[in-house]
Amino acid sequence: MENTLEQDLPVWFAMSAPYRNEMKAKRFLDENGVENYLPLCSKIFTDKYGRKVRKTAPIVSNLLFAYTTRDNMQQIKLRAPYLQYRTNKINGRNVPIIVPDKQMRHFIAVCQTNSDKLIYLKPEEINIAQGTPVRVIGGVFDGIEGIFVKVKGARAKRVVVQIDGIAVATAEIEPQYIEVINS
Repeated sequence: MENTLEQDLPVWFAMSAPYRNEMKAKRFLDENGVENYLPLCSKIFTDKYGRKVRKTAPIVSNLLFAYTTRDNMQQIKLRAPYLQYRTNKINGRNVPIIVPDKQMRHFIAVCQTNSDKLIYLKPEEINIAQGTPVRVIGGVFDGIEGIFVKVKGARAKRVVVQIDGIAVATAEIEPQYIEVINS
């Protein structure tokens, strides 16, 4: 992932909102006009009366993404101390994780299909190195680029889009809709 930060160019920051503050952070970013993405899904919970209730909840706890400039993010963090950068250690320093725009847009596009056949994985649950870089041509995932890999528990290979802390595998895609990307 790219970790150079230009002061005046917006980038996708991988952010953390500990103690289940993801929804609060999303509302705060929305209210301040910052484009953001919080991967959500519908889950069934049992309420205090023992009834099953369907609620929207984050797919991965403590992870959301904000698209803004570094200076604007610094100002936002001053007003929302629960919002923190996710970082990688580079040369002994913690550096904010920046997700490339194209990769983030593909991730959002896959997640927003709301397919019940999507599989969310931790990066260690798949072996990306053994996959083939591909592009989907046609269908609901048209234009999505990712890695074509076998996902444990799935019958067929799937296209996986991976970013910090999460990977999402598309529904099974017919081979005629897969184009190998020569890198």
